[in-house]
Amino acid sequence: MRVKEILSHYTSDTPGTIGKLDWMLNTGKLAGTGKMIILPVDQGFEHGPGRSFAPNPPAYDPEYHAQFALDAGLNAYAAPLGFIEAIARDFNGKIPLILKLNSHDTLMKEVNPVPAVTASVDDALRLGCAAVGFTVYPGSEHRVEMYQQIREIAEDAKAVGLAVVIWSYPRGQDLTKDGETAIDVGAYAAQIAAQLGAHIIKVKLPSENLEQSAAKEAYEANNVPIAQLKDRVAHVVQSAFNGKRIVIFSGGSKAPKEQVMQMALAIKAGGGFGSIIGRNVFQRPRDVAMDLISGIMEIYKG
Repeated sequence: MRVKEILSHYTSDTPGTIGKLDWMLNTGKLAGTGKMIILPVDQGFEHGPGRSFAPNPPAYDPEYHAQFALDAGLNAYAAPLGFIEAIARDFNGKIPLILKLNSHDTLMKEVNPVPAVTASVDDALRLGCAAVGFTVYPGSEHRVEMYQQIREIAEDAKAVGLAVVIWSYPRGQDLTKDGETAIDVGAYAAQIAAQLGAHIIKVKLPSENLEQSAAKEAYEANNVPIAQLKDRVAHVVQSAFNGKRIVIFSGGSKAPKEQVMQMALAIKAGGGFGSIIGRNVFQRPRDVAMDLISGIMEIYKG
């Protein structure tokens, strides 16, 4: 019933796209709960292989991640073109695949980064994917270019029955470092992704900080609760069409198990739809990571 309710909010989508969303929501150990855990492994491109995989050397192998996602009972596996091409033949149909269509490296310091488009909707179809993924950087001076790119990509993806996942990560010269995860900015990022046509929105967990003076006035005048993480999660979900779009929260850098579990508790308490958790999984030994994922699933199952 919960999955049917979630899908009822996507009123303009074709049976093909709804079918892909249904596949992701009804895959793995959280099937039917309306909660999701997705494994994203784009860090090799984004951060470099040493920073990403040296803590757990088996993770240099693309198959390691896809097999982990399958064995752990996750809802989907997301990665750039190379990793998906390396595993698609063996895992297509076994677990929903999300092809990340743009990527950015850290070999050059940029205040206003813009990712390169590194794959296409046609690639996603060729590889049997359920969805395409795309990163936008609200706040970057290149944001308009990214918004226009995802508009065209989303149109093409939906026309052929694929779902659209948007990573919405604020950054740019007018945002402070703390501002990138401020609650007003994070909620704004979720709203932007929803307005760009995302079916699934990936954002960072927000801090209590308020970055924009005008937003601060509005939050204080209207007594928007943001003191606790669960309240901030609830506000971000509210900002994505009052919870009518799937919002999942990134796990960030590797953190102690207790901290990761507390984040999951806050996501559930705030009505979040789940986690998209990478480094906190693949930078741990496989058995330790399995135990962590099992604990998060138990939280989401309630």
